[in-house]
Amino acid sequence: MPLLPDGLTARPLTLDDAAAAAELLAAAEPVDDTGEHEDADDLVEWWSGGLVDLPRDGRAVCAEDGRLVGWATAIASRGARDAFRVWLEGRVHPDRRGRGVGAWLLDWQAERGAEHHARLEPASPAELDVTVHPSMSSLERLVRARGYRPERYYAVMRRPLTEVPEPRPGEGVRLVPFTWDRDDEVRRAHNASFTEHHGSAERDEVAWRAWFTGQKAFRPDLSVLALVDGAVAGYALAYVYEADTRATGVQESRLGQVGVLPGARGRGTATATIAAALRAAAAAGCTRASLDVDTENTTGAFGLYERVGFRTDRSWTSWALTLPPVA
Repeated sequence: MPLLPDGLTARPLTLDDAAAAAELLAAAEPVDDTGEHEDADDLVEWWSGGLVDLPRDGRAVCAEDGRLVGWATAIASRGARDAFRVWLEGRVHPDRRGRGVGAWLLDWQAERGAEHHARLEPASPAELDVTVHPSMSSLERLVRARGYRPERYYAVMRRPLTEVPEPRPGEGVRLVPFTWDRDDEVRRAHNASFTEHHGSAERDEVAWRAWFTGQKAFRPDLSVLALVDGAVAGYALAYVYEADTRATGVQESRLGQVGVLPGARGRGTATATIAAALRAAAAAGCTRASLDVDTENTTGAFGLYERVGFRTDRSWTSWALTLPPVA
């Protein structure tokens, strides 16, 4: 690994760093223009979840006065169907960029990702994934120089919650609000719905709660299930992020997971479920809805979202470094 610039030191990341890390994200947002906002509570929730061993999975880079100038995490996601995946996240303060801090952190992440791979799923190939937004030109140059490649392109789609279509479920489909007694059934339906989706993973109970319904932003009252013969056949899970609302002044319902079981497709179930979720959000005072979609999604999701009024607002690219199976 390269050396850090003089006067900077690295140490394990801790939950006590959450406030400073969130301040760093806020300072970087005018430059990086991600459209995303996370506060200290969001970081603590994620870093203290069951999937993260923060002292081993995170690094802080500090100035001589102790101020945080950069941070990074390398968090493994088990159960992937195509490759074992490690998500690399972090940021360098804009005032400290171009001096080697980002290169040091990225190389540390790759090293930690290789450790995850060797320990957890050595027989599978691995992918180290980095999210790059269009304004992150310096990060794009860095990951390209380290051998990462653009793997997938995503659109962030939004629509105002006006003129929301009326839900029209097909015959035999009943739309109901999410209830906690069906949480695990929805998890299993999600796993079955995304078996052929690029980068999908089999979510066990711990991962499901950490990534999805265990988040404080999850809104069961804005989430909708589609039942066929009394069983979950489709779902739209909604989230409202308080930090985004404070930063933008817009209360937005984010549809984080939308899916329909393969055997229930072709009946308008997804369209009806989304429409019901949009109506629930509008009734609760949200003024906008959003979602992310893989532009190469093979199920036709991009066209479906356009038909219910979503339009592309932003984009981002997933860059990946492939690691072969460990001998």
